Amino acid sequence: MEATTYSNFRKNLKDYMEQVNDNSDSLIVTSKDEKNVVVMAKSDYDNLMENMYLISNEANREHINESMEQLEEGHYTTLSLEDL
Repeated sequence: MEATTYSNFRKNLKDYMEQVNDNSDSLIVTSKDEKNVVVMAKSDYDNLMENMYLISNEANREHINESMEQLEEGHYTTLSLEDL
């Protein structure tokens, strides 16, 4: 994760926005009063919020963990598009 100062971020806002979106990498913007912020692409933010929502519910979390265990143990079925 890259970091830049507030004044540098302000001067190069367009470039930093493109970089964050194109590279799917967050950016720390620092300030003198240490009230730093993190800039990330909206798609990355949406993904993060969705993941937090999914694991916030214990039943969902258990179901996801069980499904991952089944996958790791080879207990799954592969379907082709024609099967659907």
